[in-house]
Amino acid sequence: MTETPNSPALFLDRDGVINHDAGYIHRIADFRFIDGIFDLCATARDLNYKLVVVTNQSGIGRGYYTEEDFHQLTAWMREAFIAHDVPLDAVYYCPFHPDGIGQYRKTSQLRKPAPGMLLKARDELGIDLATSVLIGDKESDIEAAHNAKLPLAIRFSDKADIRSKADRIFSNHAQIAQFLTSFTKQQHSVCERDVRSH
Repeated sequence: MTETPNSPALFLDRDGVINHDAGYIHRIADFRFIDGIFDLCATARDLNYKLVVVTNQSGIGRGYYTEEDFHQLTAWMREAFIAHDVPLDAVYYCPFHPDGIGQYRKTSQLRKPAPGMLLKARDELGIDLATSVLIGDKESDIEAAHNAKLPLAIRFSDKADIRSKADRIFSNHAQIAQFLTSFTKQQHSVCERDVRSH
């Protein structure tokens, strides 16, 4: 019996990629989806990417809101993705912060720029990191992607003069969807050439 090959993932930061980042979002009333996110996820689905959210949530660690608040908002958010026919495969979050309070005060390998959430997704979902992609709006997201050895880290920003170690910078999700399509087809053609050469 042959093993099922691992799937690539599109890793999505939450605040600033899925929704507008107004700072420590934890209420449905304050959560506004960024235009094009559902279409981008539909494109990724069509390209056989799993959809995985990886989000630092230091607001929990700092005591601004609770894990229960986060879970309630996450359940609502996931329902919205289901309603758009692009269900999320998983949502990973890190509540810990070095300046947190109580049990949340610690340095964690789950907190980006450490790659812990991506590695956890690899182990739990059977993700092939070597063909996966991350989209983030902060440099810590990009560093997490590089630390997990992803081939493509995309910075989502509307700042023209931004300095970043990202492989690509885009200001809207339609551009990302178009680039992701060409990138994935190029990846597949390279794999096919490698197979033929053997």
